[in-house]
Amino acid sequence: MTQPTIGFLGLGLMGHGIARNLLLKGYPLRFKAHRNRATLTDLLAAGAVEVDTHGEVAAADIVILCVTGSPQVEEIVYGEGGLLAHARDGLIVIDTSTAEPSASARVRNDLAARGVRYIDAPLARTPKEAEEGRLNTMVGATDADMAVVRPVLAAFCENIFHVGPPGHGHVLKLVSNMMAMTMAASIAEAVAAAAKSGVSLQKVFEVISAGGVNSGIFQMMVGPMLKGDLSGLKFAIDSARKDLRYFTHLTEMLPTTSFVAEAAHQSFVLASNLGLGDRFIPSLLEAQEKLNGVTIVPR
Repeated sequence: MTQPTIGFLGLGLMGHGIARNLLLKGYPLRFKAHRNRATLTDLLAAGAVEVDTHGEVAAADIVILCVTGSPQVEEIVYGEGGLLAHARDGLIVIDTSTAEPSASARVRNDLAARGVRYIDAPLARTPKEAEEGRLNTMVGATDADMAVVRPVLAAFCENIFHVGPPGHGHVLKLVSNMMAMTMAASIAEAVAAAAKSGVSLQKVFEVISAGGVNSGIFQMMVGPMLKGDLSGLKFAIDSARKDLRYFTHLTEMLPTTSFVAEAAHQSFVLASNLGLGDRFIPSLLEAQEKLNGVTIVPR
């Protein structure tokens, strides 16, 4: 059978690896570049086709969105010459962003009115796994749509979880990120307290690594940091701040309590206001240095 043509929007840190793996698995791919052209050369050499408009992207069988969040998705869908203007019956849009569920519901309903199926499939893991074709995805879709998109997702995902009907993927991603980012904020505070008290951070790492409180987040943040490396968890502080804001909006609408998420959100707001928003999550430790007058990161 002929592979469906993929339209792709969002060739950033994650998007490049996804696109490259789709090409390697034989999917014809067309894309519209945004600003950064540094990642395009190998994709073009592998057979990807660059187009100039969203309409040309929407001429594909399946369009994958790999952008930051809801404002970017809405601009792609509703902006001048956007996907909604070029929607055609039978098109499938897969949104891999971490988005606000209420905004996604509006996009889904508006596209459905034009015969377009909108599937939420946010991603987990890092750009390294994106290049390796080993991402995780949590998919909100009907059973029928899931059967259609699963082979496409398998081109760049190691683990594919069908978590429920449309919308459930974006909710579960926010739950997952809330847990990860509250861990990151608490780790930064705990390490700052240990450092200021004079406790060896190497010993903190050894003790925590051997116990039940150990986690992947701890290992990515603290292990490399002890060698002066703050890139162990490649996710921007501003992106995490956005995701926590989406989570607290969700809890306000349900409503459910979210004391811990609100506090963690403010930790990320503070780090961003200290000028660290474009740095990776381990730079929460740099925020703690500024706040508490303590040296944590070897330099």
